[in-house]
Amino acid sequence: MTPPPRHHSQPPRRPNIGISPDWMEAGPDTPFARYELKVPYAEAVLRAGGLPFVLPYTDDPTAVEAYLDRLSGVVITGGAFDIPPEAYGETAREGMGPTKEGRTAFETALMRAALKRNMPVLGICGGMQLLNVVLGGTLHQDILREVQDAREHEQKHDRTQPQHPVDVREGSLLADAVGKGQLMVNSTHHQAVKKLGNQVVSSATSPDGFIEAIESTAHVFAVGVQWHPEYMLNTLPVHGGIYKVFLQKARDYRR
Repeated sequence: MTPPPRHHSQPPRRPNIGISPDWMEAGPDTPFARYELKVPYAEAVLRAGGLPFVLPYTDDPTAVEAYLDRLSGVVITGGAFDIPPEAYGETAREGMGPTKEGRTAFETALMRAALKRNMPVLGICGGMQLLNVVLGGTLHQDILREVQDAREHEQKHDRTQPQHPVDVREGSLLADAVGKGQLMVNSTHHQAVKKLGNQVVSSATSPDGFIEAIESTAHVFAVGVQWHPEYMLNTLPVHGGIYKVFLQKARDYRR
C-alpha cells in the first residue's frame, strides 16, 4: 500500500506592515527629495515575522485607505524633527526643534485611519509622541527647559547601547512583550509626553519621572515607546519582544 502523504505544517503567515519613512529635501548634490528609512526598522519587522513596506507620503485620503487595505499593521518611526505644537494647541517656545509638516500630516492621517480600523499601530520615539497627540495629549516642547531636575535624554554614545532604565508597568501590553519591572533602554529625544491622550495610559516611566511608553485602552494594540527597540535587537534581544507582540496582533487582525 502507498503510505498516506505527510502533512507539513505551514510557517505562520507574514503580515504586511507599513512603515513611515523620513523625508530629506533636495540639495545641490541631490536634485530630488528622497525618502529614507533606517535599516533596523525593516530588520525588526522581518525578524518578528512580518513583511515591511515603506509608505510614500500622500495627502490623498483614498490613497491612505488603499495602503491600509493591503496592510495588517503600521509602524510610525522617529526622526530628528518635532511635531508642530499647533497640533496640540500650543505655539512654539524656545527649545523647539525643526518640524517636517508634510511628514507629520501624512503620519497623522495614516495613524488616524489605522486607529479607526482598530489596526495595530506601533509608535517609535517621535511616533509615540504623535500617537499621544493624535489621541488628544500634549508634549513637553523641550524637557531640559521645562522640567526641573530632568536628566539628559539625548545620549551621545552608541545607540545600540542603553542610556537609562525604565520601569515597565505590570499588566500592560508592554509587559507582555518585555516583562514587568526594570528595562534598560536607549534614549534619543528632547521632547516627551506631558498630558496623556484620551483613554491613553502610561506603561513605562524613567527614573526622573517622564512617560517612556504609552498604550491606548480603546484599541487592540496602539502602543508607543520613547526609545528605539530596533537598535538593540543584538545588544539587548529582549527588545525584539515589542515587535513580536505587535506582529502577533497584526496576524490576528487579518484572521
